[in-house]
Amino acid sequence: MKIFVLMKRTFDTEEKISVENGKINEDGAEFIINPYDEYAVEEAIQQRDEHGGEVTVVSVGDEEAEKQLRTALAMGADKAVLINTEDDIEDGDQYTSAKILAAYLKDQAADLIIAGNVAIDGGSGQVGPRVADLLDIPYVTTITDLKITGSSATVVRDVEGDSETIDTSLPLLVTAQQGLNEPRYPSLPGIMKAKKKPLDELELDDLDLEEEEVEAKTKTVSIFMPPKKEAGRILEGEAGEQVKELVALLHKEAKVL
Repeated sequence: MKIFVLMKRTFDTEEKISVENGKINEDGAEFIINPYDEYAVEEAIQQRDEHGGEVTVVSVGDEEAEKQLRTALAMGADKAVLINTEDDIEDGDQYTSAKILAAYLKDQAADLIIAGNVAIDGGSGQVGPRVADLLDIPYVTTITDLKITGSSATVVRDVEGDSETIDTSLPLLVTAQQGLNEPRYPSLPGIMKAKKKPLDELELDDLDLEEEEVEAKTKTVSIFMPPKKEAGRILEGEAGEQVKELVALLHKEAKVL
């Protein structure tokens, strides 16, 4: 079975984000595999171990993404591919990423493609479904269980607190939701093996793509931090006095009464 994972490099969830001159300041920031993509990598490894085949992790970005690809290899993926767009694309969007990934995948004869449900930086959840649409294959989003038998698949997906079971067929694209599995940590032997595993680097020319074909369909007008919240006020005194003071504040300051 040929399994591909769509992986994105994102800010560490513990990072404090700052904005300077209308752009996110990345100086000194730590980056990680997008957390939802970790579920995708883990699921791909488990499906390979059960059914045989190989797992290839694919990322679109610059050379900095190599670290996260190596982490996925250390987890147990077999191969990695970095589609380097640093010299070709200044501002891409979900359409850009999907177009590039689909151009790479169209000749790969993939049986299963797994992506994260959303990326924690943008949160649009568009790339996976867009890729499936461009490849003209079925897709199921927010999955929490996947069982494959031959060329058939049974998928359980999360639907706002409930679940839905879908029977479909391969080739198939799914997006991983929290609860699908528990991603493993790279072991020391896995880290050592990852250094010798293949990591190929491609550019748009290698995919017969022109910059105009992957030009973003959206434009970011501005980026800004939310306004700071004022500190709350603690009311003191007896309950009756607190109620009177609260009503007065709601009337005079908050102006909601």
